[in-house]
Amino acid sequence: MFRLRFVPDNTKVPFMKGRVAGLVVSAVLSLASVILFFHPGLNYGLDFKGGILIEARTPAAADFAALRSTLGGLGFGEVGLQTFGSAQDILIRLEQQPGGDEAQQRAAQKIRSTLAEKFPGTEIRRTEAVGATVSGELFRNGMTAMGLALVAMLAYIAFRFQWPFGVGAVLTLILDVTKLIGFFVIIHMQFNLTSIAAILTVMGYSINDKVVVYDRVRENLRKYKSMPLRQLIDLSINETLNRTINTSITIFLATVPLAVFARGAVQDFAFVVLFGIVIGTSSSIFIAAPILLFLGEKHLRRGGSTPAVAKKAAVSST
Repeated sequence: MFRLRFVPDNTKVPFMKGRVAGLVVSAVLSLASVILFFHPGLNYGLDFKGGILIEARTPAAADFAALRSTLGGLGFGEVGLQTFGSAQDILIRLEQQPGGDEAQQRAAQKIRSTLAEKFPGTEIRRTEAVGATVSGELFRNGMTAMGLALVAMLAYIAFRFQWPFGVGAVLTLILDVTKLIGFFVIIHMQFNLTSIAAILTVMGYSINDKVVVYDRVRENLRKYKSMPLRQLIDLSINETLNRTINTSITIFLATVPLAVFARGAVQDFAFVVLFGIVIGTSSSIFIAAPILLFLGEKHLRRGGSTPAVAKKAAVSST
């Protein structure tokens, strides 16, 4: 029976030989992402920055010049226009209006009435008006959600395994999240509530991937009591490599159509998940495992073994 495999069985790749390089590259990328977070910074969306968003459909191809001239003359500041889907579907964005939430609602109503009067037949499909108070609360809640997720994952991994596993997983997740932030800055994608949902999704996938590797490490710690930890981690990664790669590719291929054919928030969500799958899969091997090795050499397995004993344990595992 034909079985599609992206990696061969019984691989013996010495991943831990590149542990220092993997950690250094990850640290550099994360540091660069933190710098990008401060400058030029995230492109905060309506949820976190406040303002007005109107989704409309014009009876014919949208006349951007006429729309910009008409709406710009209302005195609400700079008007952003963008097509999505077809030439008739437009997004109208306005900056946050002074005067609180009521001012946002009045401005949104004025824009809707102007579109109905000046561009007959225009269909208003969605209107969002977010003031400073609401946007600030949404941002705090989003950051709190990510923080609580990290704490919960640390507690879960530490309870299920031992504390070096929990610390290794959470440190790796923090590095993963910083790279996602850098991704948002580089591609200038709007950072909003959908972005928080995408990051939490990636965190869930990433921690699950690390649990697979860590669980095999825990099993092998009991099975090969004399095998050096470095060799044992290499063995565990190789034993789970097929599952890790197959799962990642399956989820990646299932998400690609959303990134290609979807529009709006769904497409943004899919792009973040695709990038997160690559980051999460690679970090399980090149970041989480080396961190566990550095933390576990004193706490998981003290001392080493003679070359003969280690070789015998490795042979018995194949």
